[in-house]
Amino acid sequence: MVSASRTLWKGAITFGLVHIPVGLHTASIEQGVDFDWLDRRSMDPVGYRRINKKTGKEIDHEDIVKGVEYEDGKYVVLSDEEIEAAYPRATQTIEILRFVEGGEIPFVYLERPYYLTPINRGQKVYALLREVLARTGKVGLAKVVIATKQHLAVLVPSGRALVLDLMRWGDEVKTLEGLDLPAEGSKAAKISAAELKMAEQLVEDMSGPWEPAAFKDEFKRQVMKLVDLKVKAGDTETVIQPEEEAPEGAEIIDLTELLARSLKPGTRPATKAARKSPAKKARKVA
Repeated sequence: MVSASRTLWKGAITFGLVHIPVGLHTASIEQGVDFDWLDRRSMDPVGYRRINKKTGKEIDHEDIVKGVEYEDGKYVVLSDEEIEAAYPRATQTIEILRFVEGGEIPFVYLERPYYLTPINRGQKVYALLREVLARTGKVGLAKVVIATKQHLAVLVPSGRALVLDLMRWGDEVKTLEGLDLPAEGSKAAKISAAELKMAEQLVEDMSGPWEPAAFKDEFKRQVMKLVDLKVKAGDTETVIQPEEEAPEGAEIIDLTELLARSLKPGTRPATKAARKSPAKKARKVA
């Protein structure tokens, strides 16, 4: 089982007059196979370059502007200052907007989970919210700003923890329109009672407890098995990475550090006046 990482940022869950100080931790990790591109002639690494798709020539960073396509082939160019002004205000709160039935949210809306832990003597009120959600079968729909980006999120009890799952916005999920799907309902789909009964029996026979350790990425296992065999056989290549200097004035920032600094540590009163007060401008990162 993957352990939780260090705290990404500290803030508070708010709803009504309730204020729960919490810390945010990653709850997932990417475990795929990372393939690097190499030049087979020299085993030199092949990297990303800024290429003009029309001329095929590399262009300088300062010659790149950001455009939004509003019609086919037509763009509006926005300056960095205009984009920065449109960023949502950085806050330190996970503001619950409403509570809904847990089974009401389709899985297709869920995107990335985070663990929340109580801080600053917030254990009791944290546990209170967790138990209330578990008893009622409700989850909390919330908004949160992370690294200048506003997210819709859902707050879900999971064992001893509260999980904040970032969600896709409504206009980011496609409708079923245009899909060739059978009619809903066994009668409309022309499923007989005997077929339904046999299918239910098959599902029952194949049912079992949820055991995440029992399921593995078979592609990754096969690839790493091949890698181990080639290493033992001495079938390897040495790749020398060229030294790269960061462009003058550029600043390299670790994503975890960015998240931790985007929301200033501390708590914030959950009053209407506090919610209306201006927040400090989010820090711009190139």
